[in-house]
Amino acid sequence: MSRVAFVPPPAGYTIRHLASHAERAEVVRLQDDTWGAGFSERIPAAMLLVGPKLGGISAGAFDANGRMVGFVFGLTGLRDGVLTHWSDMLAVRPEAQGQRLGEALKHWQRAECQRMGVQVMHWTFDPFVARNAHLNLNLLGAGVHQFVPDMYGVDTGSHIHGPLGTDRFVASWAVSSDPTVLPSDPATVEGVPVVAGPSGSGSGSGSGSGPGAADALPDLPRVAVRIPTDYHHLLDHDLDGARVWRMAARRAFSHYLSTGYRVSAFVPSRTADATYLLTRST
Repeated sequence: MSRVAFVPPPAGYTIRHLASHAERAEVVRLQDDTWGAGFSERIPAAMLLVGPKLGGISAGAFDANGRMVGFVFGLTGLRDGVLTHWSDMLAVRPEAQGQRLGEALKHWQRAECQRMGVQVMHWTFDPFVARNAHLNLNLLGAGVHQFVPDMYGVDTGSHIHGPLGTDRFVASWAVSSDPTVLPSDPATVEGVPVVAGPSGSGSGSGSGSGPGAADALPDLPRVAVRIPTDYHHLLDHDLDGARVWRMAARRAFSHYLSTGYRVSAFVPSRTADATYLLTRST
């Protein structure tokens, strides 16, 4: 595994703490533009103001003209006696994506946490969104701390999350030590039994139940869980197929991560399905 290098803001962008009511109001608008006006988990301007007064972080990413194009928000507190930061929300406007600005926001946030003496950061991500899994596990070097079915309820009202629930991985990112990225080489999962998702390479269509949807989950040292490369495409075009994929993976993640397994690799793919490797802890 390789260590994670600090990612600065792209040329022409600045990341800093929010400094005015107008900037906090802009973060609220950015949330609406990203998740939709009906999003039930929106962070209000008052919380963006109050959070930093008790160790939280409310920060924006600004372009060369001073326009806010992204933000990050989180809270700091004690978790099991450890000073911990929970990174609750991050978004980047479409026109500023593809420049590693989301990574830069996370790294800036981590540096602020280091200054405060925070030891670990947590946040959640949908295990079915392959690009987010790749960012969190393969680029940032976070690990999977926990799997929580329907963490935010069955429907947040956001078109991004869809109507199939809010299953989430809880990510854990080292602050007091150097994080390391998970393996992403396809050879890592070659020959490993697939317990959820198509047994072949698949096309991401979601058709068929796939292994793990109803069969017994084997007790093996290593198992693989496959997810569609583009889950949002499935949500838009094959809701029943997306439901089959999600329920099979939910069953596998719930079983294995509660019985001593850990996510030990994530292998993305642009042409087939992405794969999680779950390894039994020794």
